[in-house]
Amino acid sequence: MAFERVGVVGLGTMGAGIAEVFARAGLRVIGVEADAEMLARGRGLLERSTGRAVDKGKLTGAERDEILGRVTLTTSRADLRDADLVIEAIPEILDYKVSLFEDLDGICKPETVLATNTSSLSVTAIAAATGRPGRVVGLHFFNPAPVMRLVEVVSTVVTEPGVVGAVSELAGRLGKTAVTVGDRAGFVVNRLLLPYLNHAVALMEQGVAGRDDIDLAMKVGVGLPMGPFTLLDLIGLDTSYEVMEVLFDETRERRHAPSPLLRELVTAGLLGRKSGRGFYGEERAHPSGAGRSLPIAFDVAGPGSEELVARLAAAGFERSGEGADVVLRLADRPVVEHAVRLRDPATMVGVHLVGDQVAELASTALTSDAAADAAADLMKVAGLSPVSCKDRAGFVVDALLYPYLNDAVRMHDAGYASIDDIDAAMRLGCGYPAGPFQTLESLGLARVRDGLRALYAEYREPAFAPAPLLDQLVTAGASEFPRR
Repeated sequence: MAFERVGVVGLGTMGAGIAEVFARAGLRVIGVEADAEMLARGRGLLERSTGRAVDKGKLTGAERDEILGRVTLTTSRADLRDADLVIEAIPEILDYKVSLFEDLDGICKPETVLATNTSSLSVTAIAAATGRPGRVVGLHFFNPAPVMRLVEVVSTVVTEPGVVGAVSELAGRLGKTAVTVGDRAGFVVNRLLLPYLNHAVALMEQGVAGRDDIDLAMKVGVGLPMGPFTLLDLIGLDTSYEVMEVLFDETRERRHAPSPLLRELVTAGLLGRKSGRGFYGEERAHPSGAGRSLPIAFDVAGPGSEELVARLAAAGFERSGEGADVVLRLADRPVVEHAVRLRDPATMVGVHLVGDQVAELASTALTSDAAADAAADLMKVAGLSPVSCKDRAGFVVDALLYPYLNDAVRMHDAGYASIDDIDAAMRLGCGYPAGPFQTLESLGLARVRDGLRALYAEYREPAFAPAPLLDQLVTAGASEFPRR
């Protein structure tokens, strides 16, 4: 298939970015908007984006003029009649998209491929509205389209052989990495990302940990570009809520139901950065603790405690043993089972070291505020960022990370996407330092499987039960996933 003339319907931030991507690759672009005012807005977005590229030295003035010269702007859909490919980037409302595709089907030549940039809606439902369902695909770009390298190419059960390959090849021509996926709500990135974000909101609602502590744990402890609440504000709480609704409508899984707090904030118009307030307002996330006075006496117990003892000793703090103001219990949980063996259970705080920068501090139902504060201060002395949480399975990091990894295994095992495509999607689409399968193999399959078992035993959430493929590989003694 020869794609030389491309139509883009909808020239908002995403559509204008997509038009720029095609024009940069040397293709002729026909940009369509509903009226002259919206068309002028789209032109402005194109001009400003390419202008910034010139200012940064990424384009010359002449190159910018060539790019803009390849784009024809119009308010008439009829101008798309000779396009080889038309991609829509209109609002995420299924009825709007279906109506548009019905119209395009009557305008475009029979061989034209029609593509939707939807991030979560059913490509099959959109394709079924046309007389060419075999030539309709999903072509999901990520924002900002000129910068983000990932494109999800979505096929349906009726997509013609060769169409997905041709569109994926075109994505490569655009300088993008294409991952091919089946038509499931959320595709790869949103299907893995949004449940993780929704789960973070649920942990905060349940009082397991606070907003700032959760963001700190996932950003500093796991190495993600930003914490879940910062990311929710960036995406837009309304957008996140809508994607979760689509996921729930398809799966009917409890964990895909949007968090009540997320719904409440959206109803109140607190949508994140776009409205000026969401989970954050003017303030920014900051590490836990306010620098209280240090304890006089502490003790450390549990497997792997030597590292923490050494850190504190290097800072000039020696363990005191009996009569400690706070007892730091490493690794083992439930922490409360160890606390009740002490003469004073209120002094025990669980400690889970995450990497070399974060310490999760788990308070039991018996832990005193003074002991929790003392533990936080000691972590700072040891050069660690404290994250306060309750004594729950997985604490914060593992409780959020392991179900996300489990979802990726289930996705692959269902034949929905390959391991390499899933890993590439999360690295390129979300900026993660590693894909879920790379992360699983780095942590150890048995460790993740056992952690999921603990989460399932405590929360009784079916999605937390280890994926059968993960369980079988651990039973077989495998340390890696087979690449087919």
